[in-house]
Amino acid sequence: MNANRHENSGPSRTQQITLRGPAELADALPFMLGFHPTDSVVLVGLHGERGRFGGRVRLGIPSSPREWASTADHLAECLVEGGARSGARPDGVVVFLCQDPAPGETGRHVMERLRPFSQRLRTACGALDIPVYEVLCISDGLYFSYCCPDARCCPPDGTPLALSGTTVMAATAAYAGMQVRGTLRDMEARLKPAGGPGEEEQRAALDAAAASIVPRILEGSEEQGRVNVREETLRLAREILRRFANPKPLKSPKSAKFPETAMSPETRTASKAPKPSANTANPPGVTIPGRNLVDTSERDAADDALITPEEAAALILGLQDRVTRDRAAEWMEGWEGTAALRLWRVLARRCVTPYQEHAAAPLTLVGWTAWSTGDEPTARVALGLALGADPEYVFAQLLHQACNEGLDPESLRSCLRSERDSRTASEQIAPASSRRVRMRASHRQGTRSALGRAGRQTGTRDRRAAAGVRPGGPAADRPGNGSPRHGGQRGSRSGR
Repeated sequence: MNANRHENSGPSRTQQITLRGPAELADALPFMLGFHPTDSVVLVGLHGERGRFGGRVRLGIPSSPREWASTADHLAECLVEGGARSGARPDGVVVFLCQDPAPGETGRHVMERLRPFSQRLRTACGALDIPVYEVLCISDGLYFSYCCPDARCCPPDGTPLALSGTTVMAATAAYAGMQVRGTLRDMEARLKPAGGPGEEEQRAALDAAAASIVPRILEGSEEQGRVNVREETLRLAREILRRFANPKPLKSPKSAKFPETAMSPETRTASKAPKPSANTANPPGVTIPGRNLVDTSERDAADDALITPEEAAALILGLQDRVTRDRAAEWMEGWEGTAALRLWRVLARRCVTPYQEHAAAPLTLVGWTAWSTGDEPTARVALGLALGADPEYVFAQLLHQACNEGLDPESLRSCLRSERDSRTASEQIAPASSRRVRMRASHRQGTRSALGRAGRQTGTRDRRAAAGVRPGGPAADRPGNGSPRHGGQRGSRSGR
């Protein structure tokens, strides 16, 4: 559910447009959310005399009509509370009900079936003294108005939606650089296992990884096993990030099955369509149905092919450790952020049955990395799925709330950078301190050895001369010096 007063998916103050009538409202919805909502109820708050768009609340439409009343009350309360936290209680509401027809249904059947839900939403908002100015049902490429009685404006059989890229809203979005990332269903499919021939192999790899990694964490010293697994997990993740930055096909045949498993049935059908020519590329901010689906599925399939089932299993199990996950969250910007987002998507798709709850960690990392790199719609979808996998996952809860309240991710980025810099500094200090300890130990032992040899061989005068010489040379024990340590290494156990 999304309740964000300051969503970045809307036009900025310097690029305001005026929407007139249900047709333009229906066309604007994907641009407000950043995707085409499917099977969703969306409430949009309006502010001021001119009805400026404010907070947005989205939730999946409950399948049981018995849940409609409580859902309507909850959505209305969330919209009002979200506005109150931002200091601007909504003055009105526009409601959208978006659902595709079931087999044998038409768009009008969907509209009639959802009519009781629309009435309950209106009464729930009215009970909070918030008028509902419009309720639209969008289904099967048509929009229907529950409020407009004029058949000339809103006929009972529905009105076709405008062609993509032909409206004022689409032109404004293209000018502003806004993007619509396909449908909600497509976005969720990129983060879920799609089944296929590779699923059983991935399940076996997860079983083997669990049998190997969990005992290492639990047995032996309390921290050492966990630390070892943590470092191995992060080392493997770094290797795969570099692999994504410089992709090379894996020689292992085990990864060959995963390009197919990453594609939903709709994607497989769309991928068989002719490829568009260069002069038919998507205009900025405009989504052409089918094309983006094929492009993203091909990219996801290529990413899946770069990771073996064993590597994915080791990373999924390793990321269940909170410290490991937090350190992985430091890959949040630049090329690391781009590669990490692809990696976390792959791992989320590899959490096959019965490891669905393990997907909370990679899904949360998808949400965080997407939010950090400016992709709020993807962040909300991923965090919603993470909470669906594990409703008590605290990191996902905090990120979801922060994203919905319009907070700036830079505050968390700064915190993670400070943690990384502090850890790096401590890691650099520790070897330097160890070298100083070895220097003192080798100096004492090497001097005694030299004095002993000098006394036996040459007598007192040579002994005094020998006492002023460092066994390893004048600069051998300085931290960072690249010369070999002739006297100290052999005289100190810590130097081995």
